[in-house]
Amino acid sequence: MSLSLESSLKADRGQQFRRGIRDGIPIFIGYFAVSFAFGIQAADSSLTAFQAGLMSLLNLTSAGQLAGVQVIAAAGSYLEMVLVQFVINLRYLLMATALSQKMAPDLPTGPRLKIAYGVTDEIFGVSILKKGYLHPFYSYGLIFISTIGWVGGTVMGAGAGKILPGPVLAALGIALYGMFIAIVIPPAKRDHAVLFAVLAAMALSSVFQFAPVLKTISPGVRIMVITVLVSAFCALVWPRGGEDA
Repeated sequence: MSLSLESSLKADRGQQFRRGIRDGIPIFIGYFAVSFAFGIQAADSSLTAFQAGLMSLLNLTSAGQLAGVQVIAAAGSYLEMVLVQFVINLRYLLMATALSQKMAPDLPTGPRLKIAYGVTDEIFGVSILKKGYLHPFYSYGLIFISTIGWVGGTVMGAGAGKILPGPVLAALGIALYGMFIAIVIPPAKRDHAVLFAVLAAMALSSVFQFAPVLKTISPGVRIMVITVLVSAFCALVWPRGGEDA
């Protein structure tokens, strides 16, 4: 690491960490609500509050964890679990690759690995929209507060067990999508490229959902294909580089 980068990271890491926590509060709220619903489902699959909380701490993936609980409930094999998680979470490879371009070129491997732990849809959405390079302590703060919400909601939901009725559980299940919309809408209003990407992704998702052959493709693969197609097209038509990325 260069002396200039090292000095810069040490100078304002506390301030950047606090900014990350501040920007992560909406994610914390949304994660708490969604993970509460996951905790209830985990309890229904005979997982204890500790087991459910540990799963959330080590994974940070709503779709992957819900699918994992279903595999556990069905007494599936380890191989089945690995394949399900690989397909569902494959999109994070793309997110991590894109996010790596927001980091200083001489940022060491250690901070990169710590940030990689928290690459989720919402954290990625907040991080990728920041101007310039990401300060690692900003990412730490963002991940820290978000993880507290996700794990805390899971533990409380698992403890609540079957107290909440089905309709309430179903309502909590859409909180993640509402949170994602809240992240996307503001930049889509300001940038026609982002707006196009959103509309194109929605259109392609509808095609994959209803087309006779395409609807048989798993959700994880659908997300991968749509992400690659839309992002590649936008990168060609509206290329960006350097500090404007």
